[in-house]
Amino acid sequence: MSRIGKKPIPVPSGVQVIVKDHTVTAKGPKGELSWRFPDEITVQADSGAGLIVVGRTDDSSRVKALHGLTRALIANMVAGVSKGYEKRLEIYGTGYGCQVKGGKFLLNCGYMGRGVDAEGKPKEAQYVIDIPKGLTVTVEVPTARGESEPARFTVTGADKQLIGQFTSELRLIRPPEPYKGKGLRFVGEHVRRKQGKAFAGGAS
Repeated sequence: MSRIGKKPIPVPSGVQVIVKDHTVTAKGPKGELSWRFPDEITVQADSGAGLIVVGRTDDSSRVKALHGLTRALIANMVAGVSKGYEKRLEIYGTGYGCQVKGGKFLLNCGYMGRGVDAEGKPKEAQYVIDIPKGLTVTVEVPTARGESEPARFTVTGADKQLIGQFTSELRLIRPPEPYKGKGLRFVGEHVRRKQGKAFAGGAS
């Protein structure tokens, strides 16, 4: 990881990086991110050269690992506020779907018992999830049709780690099952399928 840590980070035009009190702040068209880096690491922003240089105070294995980690996280911050990140997901299952309403992500994914309230009336959604600040959820296809036309949505934002955590937690609500593939999955994700039980016809 130390070899990664030694590579300078280029700062694209339109992005401002400020280092103060062991905290690095990146500002750009897609937002603003801040992170406090470990005391054993040094970060210098050279605005004239348009580079960020990450160093370390000693050569112990722990500090070498922190060196590479810090460089990778700051590079992600710079890319995030410059271009942003996105993850695209699909929801398979007849009648499954999603929508965004009032800063919340509404998800229906086949749990019929949770689809009604205490009075037996249908709920608007089985799951109502708060969308974290700094993230945007865009629904392209709100409802799945059949087993081959999934609902689709995209999560975008500047914070790569926050996007990954949020989408992973969504996927855990209804992971794709191995027989029909129903559930949430990332676009392009391979779901290992199993063959269902075969029943032989009875002798007449």
